Amino acid sequence: MSNMIQAAREQVAQLTQAAYEKAAAAGLLPAGAEVKATIEIPKDPTHGDYASSFAMAGAKALHKAPRQIAQTIVDNLELAGTFFDKVEIAGPGFLNFTLGSKWYGEVLTDIQAEGNTYGAVDEGHGEKVMVEFVSANPTGPMHIGNARGGVLGDALASVLERAGYDVWREFYVNDAGNQIHKFAMSIDARYLQIVLGEENHSFPEDGYHGDDIKELAQAFYDQHGPSWKDKPEEERQAAMAQYGLSVNIPKMKADLRRYQIEYNEWFLESTLHESGYVAETVGMLADKGWTYEKDGALWLKTTDLLKQKFMNEGKTQEQVDKLDLKDDVLRRANGFYTYFAADIAYHRNKLEKRGFSKAINIWGADHHGHVARLQAALDGLGLDGSHRLVVVLMQLVNLLQDGQPVRMSKRSGKAIALRDLLDEVSVDAARFFFNSRSSTSALDFDLDLAVRQDSDNPVYYVQYAHARICSLVSRLTEEGAQVPDAAAVDASLFTTAEEKALIKTLSQLPEVIRISARDYDPSHVNRYLITLAGDFHRFYNACRIKGEEPHVLSARLKLADTVRAVIANCLALIGVTAPEKM
Repeated sequence: MSNMIQAAREQVAQLTQAAYEKAAAAGLLPAGAEVKATIEIPKDPTHGDYASSFAMAGAKALHKAPRQIAQTIVDNLELAGTFFDKVEIAGPGFLNFTLGSKWYGEVLTDIQAEGNTYGAVDEGHGEKVMVEFVSANPTGPMHIGNARGGVLGDALASVLERAGYDVWREFYVNDAGNQIHKFAMSIDARYLQIVLGEENHSFPEDGYHGDDIKELAQAFYDQHGPSWKDKPEEERQAAMAQYGLSVNIPKMKADLRRYQIEYNEWFLESTLHESGYVAETVGMLADKGWTYEKDGALWLKTTDLLKQKFMNEGKTQEQVDKLDLKDDVLRRANGFYTYFAADIAYHRNKLEKRGFSKAINIWGADHHGHVARLQAALDGLGLDGSHRLVVVLMQLVNLLQDGQPVRMSKRSGKAIALRDLLDEVSVDAARFFFNSRSSTSALDFDLDLAVRQDSDNPVYYVQYAHARICSLVSRLTEEGAQVPDAAAVDASLFTTAEEKALIKTLSQLPEVIRISARDYDPSHVNRYLITLAGDFHRFYNACRIKGEEPHVLSARLKLADTVRAVIANCLALIGVTAPEKM
C-alpha cells in the first residue's frame, strides 16, 4: 500500500535526525537532545515541497539560534539516493525540502504496481462494519432523498473497503408495524371501492392516497376478482399487505439495481418480531432496570439513559437539565411493540448477534432527534451504542430545472421518484451529482446541468479527461508508440510545473481515501477527481506529447496513461463508468 506523501514526510524526519546525529558526533551540536519537529507541506511551492521546523523546535534544547542549527543540519544532510534534490533555509529557520525525480518516478511505479487497488490504506485493519442505507418504506416508490442516500451509502461502503474495512451493505425492510397496517388498510379500501363502487365504500382519511395504491388494488382484483370482499377484514388485509410487499420490494430492488446498487442482505423487520427477538430485547432492558409500566404501556427510561450518555460525553449537569428529554414507549397498552423497540432490537442484532464492530447508518436529517435516543438505548444494553452506532445525517436535495425548484413529477403530480429521475438523467450523472457534496450540506441538483455535455458539468468534465487520454493512447499506438513500463521512464524529464503538479495530485489518493473513511464522507473522492481532471487538462495544454523527442513522448505518455488509470479507479469507487469515447 503506497503513500508517497507519507513516505516523503517520514524521510524528511529521518534525514534531519540523521544530520543532527552526524553533527552531534562531530561536536557541532549538543548530543542526546529529543527534538519534536513538525513537517508541513507549504501552500506556496516556491517554499519547497516539505518544510521542517526542526531548527526552531530544537533551539532551546540545543542552545543555539534556529538559523545556526538549520545551517548545521543542511551542512550535514546526505541527499544522495533520497526523494529530495535540495534543502534551503527560510524565514526564522525552516528547512525547505524540494522533491527530486526519484520521488516523481516512484509515484508512477507504485500506481502501476498497485493497479485497481491504488489508494488503498489499512485504517480499518479488517474491522467488520455494516453500512445500512436507503431502507425506504416499502409502501411506495423511492424518492429523491433515497436517491442521495443510495449513492452516499454505496460510495461510503466502497471507500471503507478501500480503507481496509470488511464491509457489509444492508437494506432494512420495514415490513411490520403501523405503516404496513396503514398500507394494507389503504389497498383493502381501494379494492373494496373497485368491488362495491367508490361511492359505496369510504377511503380512510389517514390512508395512503397515491396512485400506486390504486394500481396494487386493481392488480389484486385482476388476480382474485371480487371473491375476497366477504373474507374477514383481518385475513383480507394481511393478504393485501403480503401482496403489496411482493410487488413493491422487487420494484425497489430493480430500481436500485438500475442505480448500480446491490446489497449483501435485505433484512426484514418482521423476522425480529416473529423470532421473539424484539420481546427478548425489551426484556433485557427491563432486567437491567431501564423500563417501567404506566397506563398499561411499557416505557423506556430514555431520559435517564440520555442524561447518563451526555454526562459521559462531558456535558454539565446544568446543560443536561436544560434539555427537553422524554421517555419512550416500547410496548403499547394493546401489547404491540413500537417501531423504536424494533429499532433497538435490530441494532442489537447488528452489534451483538452478528458481531459488527460498528453499525453505520445513512439517515435523513429529519431523524436527528432519534440518533442519541437509539445510542443511549444500546448503551443501556451494554453495547456501547454511543461509539459503535455511527449515524451519517443527510441534508435535503433541492431539484432544480430552469433555475426553479422542481418538487413534483410532471407525470404523476407526486414527489419525484428515483425511477423518474433516472428517466431524465444518466445513472452516472445522478450518482456523481448526489455524491458531490458532504452529507451535512444541502444539495442543489440541477437537472439541466446534469445532462449538459460541456466542462461545466462535473461528471462530463471528469469522464472527458478519461476519454481524451484513451483517444490519445489509441492514436499514438497506431503511430507505433507504446505506453512504457514505469521502470523505463526517465523521471528527470518531468521538469515543468504542470507535470510536477499532476504527479503530486496522483500521489494524494491514499490520503483522500483515508480522510473519506475517517469522516464518513465519500464526496472527497468527487472533489479529488475534479482536481485531477483539471490538472491533467492543464498538463495536456502546456506539455506537448505527440511530436516530442521519443524519450519525452514516452515519459509524458506514461504520465497521461497513469492519470487515466487513476480516474477509472476513482470513478469505479463511486459507481460511475469511465467511457473510452465521448
